Amino acid sequence: MELAAVILAAGKGTRMKSALPKVLHQVCGQPMLGHVISAVIKAGATETVVVAGFEAQQVTDFVGNRATVVLQEEQLGTAHALLQAENKLNNFSGDLLVVCGDTPLLRGQTLADLALFHRKSGAAATLLTAEMENPTGYGRVIRNQGGSVDRIVEQKDATPEELAVKEINTGVYCFKVSGLFTALKEISPANAQGEYYLTDIIQILNQRGLIVQAVTLKDAREVQGINDRSQLAEAAEVLRGRVAEVLMAQGVTIMDPANTYVDEGVRVGQDSIILPFTFLEGETEIGSQCVIGPGCKIKNSTIGDSTEIQYSVVLESRIGNHTTVGPYAYIRPGTMVGDHAKVGDFVEIKKSVIGNGSKIPHLSYVGDATIGEGVNVGAGTITCNYDGKNKYQTTLENGAFIGSNTNLVAPVKVGEGAVIAAGSTITKDVPAGALGVARERQTNLANWAKKKG
Repeated sequence: MELAAVILAAGKGTRMKSALPKVLHQVCGQPMLGHVISAVIKAGATETVVVAGFEAQQVTDFVGNRATVVLQEEQLGTAHALLQAENKLNNFSGDLLVVCGDTPLLRGQTLADLALFHRKSGAAATLLTAEMENPTGYGRVIRNQGGSVDRIVEQKDATPEELAVKEINTGVYCFKVSGLFTALKEISPANAQGEYYLTDIIQILNQRGLIVQAVTLKDAREVQGINDRSQLAEAAEVLRGRVAEVLMAQGVTIMDPANTYVDEGVRVGQDSIILPFTFLEGETEIGSQCVIGPGCKIKNSTIGDSTEIQYSVVLESRIGNHTTVGPYAYIRPGTMVGDHAKVGDFVEIKKSVIGNGSKIPHLSYVGDATIGEGVNVGAGTITCNYDGKNKYQTTLENGAFIGSNTNLVAPVKVGEGAVIAAGSTITKDVPAGALGVARERQTNLANWAKKKG
């Protein structure tokens, strides 16, 4: 039987104190809503509907083509929110997962298990529940003598006896779509909040003689909703821990997982070592036998095998095999560094190609350049690539040697095997094998210091 999903994501999240919709706050590299969408897809959902409200256009822009977005113009409760998906599910006859967009810790396998139990039980609805020592703030699950669910009572509407119940509703459901939306329309807002509670559907289904079942979670943290920045930080810590566990199981050494920050989706090869205070973000891929860190930020980049990067930033770039970067290097977007290369301390590279075996050891800026193989760029070398209006290219061909404190005023080419004398400002092309010298002749005035005194 087919499975669809509706993600409730209309709330503002007042306690977040933000102009951003709550579900778009990032956890471990992507918005909360992104984690939830991934979870329902992993569970087998072939169609996903996101119910948006506050700043709906931002939500729509993020979702893209991964789901259909519908608008809940007035936030009148969870049942009202689910009703907004009716038109999108008119032709769907399978089972429907309903989840909240602010539960980024929810696993796809948990949802798949819920859907499987639901199908096997033949229930009209199946709840995902959890046992909590302190259930304050959650709706209580009230079961009948046979063990099926009789009703859910919200905190503000519960009697003292009902408040003593520790089994809570997580806000995650699996329904048979057939008859669901008809039943939703029978819900009234006769409660302390004056809202249309989705939880009221349980009593309606029971009154129709239908069965409502429940599956209890082993780890209640999975359904922890995010309502403020503190809870956001707690969720991020849990997700980072999961990522670290997976990587370590795959043969990666993470010296201090509590102080290492790896996004979901980052890949790291066997026998690589990740040192503390390292951030691996986005779609980054690290090869095998690398040493990364301490103190690195690498985002949307590919790093080859046996490469070492320390105290450096690498953004949207590619670093080859057996290469060293840092300390304190800044590799900006669009850079490609080859194999057996070196980018040393206090070097900035922007949108450049650095060939195999080339070295830029220290204190240099290389921008909009193509550097061949076996090139040595001396300390303090600057590519002068910008004239205030346009950017220009610098080309250093194979085997060129650039002396320290050289200015390369682009557009300019230094030929294969050419040498640039230290302290030169090169404004014209230097032929292959030539020596380029562009500096004033030194003059020494004898006894000058004595005369001045």
